[in-house]
Amino acid sequence: MIILPQIQGVVARSCHPFGCQAAISEQISKSLSQQSASDALPKRVLILGASSGFGLASRIALAFGPAKAATIGVSFERGMSEKGIGSAGWYNNIFFHEAAEKAGLISTNILGDAFSAETREQVAKAIEQDLGGQVDLVVYSLATGIRPNPETGEFWRSAIRPVGETVEGYSVNFEKNSLDKVSLPPATEQEIDETVKVMGGEDWLSWIQFLSERNLLSTGCETVAYSYIGPEHTHAIYHKGTLGLAKTHLHNTRDDINVLLENIEGNANIAVCKALVTKASVFIPGLTPYLLALYRVMKEKGLHEGCIEQMNRLFYSKWQNHTERDEENLIRIDDWELRDDVQQEVNALLAEMTPDSFAEIGDYKGVLGEFLQLNGFEFPSVDYTQEVDIEALKTLRP
Repeated sequence: MIILPQIQGVVARSCHPFGCQAAISEQISKSLSQQSASDALPKRVLILGASSGFGLASRIALAFGPAKAATIGVSFERGMSEKGIGSAGWYNNIFFHEAAEKAGLISTNILGDAFSAETREQVAKAIEQDLGGQVDLVVYSLATGIRPNPETGEFWRSAIRPVGETVEGYSVNFEKNSLDKVSLPPATEQEIDETVKVMGGEDWLSWIQFLSERNLLSTGCETVAYSYIGPEHTHAIYHKGTLGLAKTHLHNTRDDINVLLENIEGNANIAVCKALVTKASVFIPGLTPYLLALYRVMKEKGLHEGCIEQMNRLFYSKWQNHTERDEENLIRIDDWELRDDVQQEVNALLAEMTPDSFAEIGDYKGVLGEFLQLNGFEFPSVDYTQEVDIEALKTLRP
């Protein structure tokens, strides 16, 4: 079977398993070259949302960088079935585990809904059996549009919308290679509340409470969640929209978690990341034109980073250096993105960008390439004309 990209809007309907393997190998090589001046690195790590984006990059950076951490990764991914080849995250888990085993690293994959009690029990058991009973770091990197209400079993659903007024702008359509106009009406109160429930800090706090009650957190254990603030250009749909309200809730939750961790001298952190092409970010209306301009400017200045570069810089440059935090005690790895010279040039490009010129003015080739690479395509080392042995793939397990 020859596997080719299948794109619907901003959704990839196919993935290439061995392209996913190439992606893992590429990120590993970037972490192997890292150095750290600190010996106080986490050695036992739980990653919630470990199969793609910042969660996967966190796992690779901590396992294959100087920390050489043992990891447990939790994700909700699908394998091969009559419906298709399976998800990219499924194969990311497989090939990360394979590489970790070869390197002599402890690596446990838990496939399940991170919101469920059953998955939490599996995690507790894995920490006791595989990590000696406690973890030194909990990475919270869940990206989802839906969360079950644990009391009723009904679902909260997030809505990416502005608050208070309609916002008009453009979004990239990868299927049609076009820049399409979008108009988003303001969110209802229910949509605001449910977005905060899904993407805010409530579940992060609940996980830390669960782990604390089971005595699964080591003395000095830390936790980190990822956020985004961005420049004024994206504020209407992001920072001041439903997503921004959810992130504000996440930031405020950090204080509650710090109170919870006081008795073990632990700490909760928020790392503010740069805008990147991820499976979650391409769904945010109005953000993709900004990405086109940002990628062009940061690449021209030699400042561009992907998820793995961001996580390597987080853990091996900024993590132990508390002077790197802002007045709100946030770890800013969006610092290069928000430089005045970068933003001035980005805004100039955005002012010129139209549906007819977006591909030339912005880095459309680079943004589309990163989108395809999320699903295992566009890697020079992979021959995509070769048949993939489906029966052999069926034998692979995370």
